[in-house]
Amino acid sequence: MNPNNTLGTSSISPLASRTLKTVGVIVILATILDTLILSMPYQWVERTWQISVSTQIVDRGVVPLVGLVLLLVGFWIDSSTREIPPSKTVWRNPRFYAFVLSSLLGLLFLVVFPLHLSNVAQERTATLTQINQQATDAETQLNTRLQSEISSQRGQITQLLGATSDQITQLEQNSQLTKEQADLIRKFKADPKGIDPFLKQREEELRTRSQTEIRSQKQQAEQTLSTESLKSGLRVGVSSLLLAIGYTLMGWTGLLSLRKL
Repeated sequence: MNPNNTLGTSSISPLASRTLKTVGVIVILATILDTLILSMPYQWVERTWQISVSTQIVDRGVVPLVGLVLLLVGFWIDSSTREIPPSKTVWRNPRFYAFVLSSLLGLLFLVVFPLHLSNVAQERTATLTQINQQATDAETQLNTRLQSEISSQRGQITQLLGATSDQITQLEQNSQLTKEQADLIRKFKADPKGIDPFLKQREEELRTRSQTEIRSQKQQAEQTLSTESLKSGLRVGVSSLLLAIGYTLMGWTGLLSLRKL
């Protein structure tokens, strides 16, 4: 065996171990710090804040897992090369704290899973109530708007009824009235009793069209809300559950293995 190769290997192992442990610690701390900063200002009782923070935590959930793996690989290199002598006390073993952190993160993601689903469901219910209220308000305002519009049309018709046939023709030629409007005015001049049925029919047409638009917008908003709620619940909820399983398995498996040392 070449002594130079043995020397090179023994010198590389501590360097690799220190590099892996340093990168692992930096990755974990940077992720925690990043999450804490992005969560500002802290509004613990606000449902929307909880949803936002849960999403941020889960989106970054894999990063600390990678950091823990790098950290544990560094400890494994130390133990395999005997750079760190085995400790008779579990709590003096640096891997113990890595496994405890992994277990705590597993508990965190386990809590996030039902919490996020509950918050999303409550937020969906609250938003649905708001959508229904907006639709109700829009239909209430519709009555006032229709009355104002029909009253305005009645005033215009009444004003045009005072015009002569020549004046109506002149307005039509000047494009101030369409042919249909001019014919209606001539019809109303001949039969003023036709004004009220016409305006009532006009009001019903406007009401039906406006109500259709309001209900269509309401239905679209409800469908969009349902889709977004389902996507958020599935993406964050399932990811949180998977992360909880991964962190917990790593933590408890590691702690059990330390007890056997």
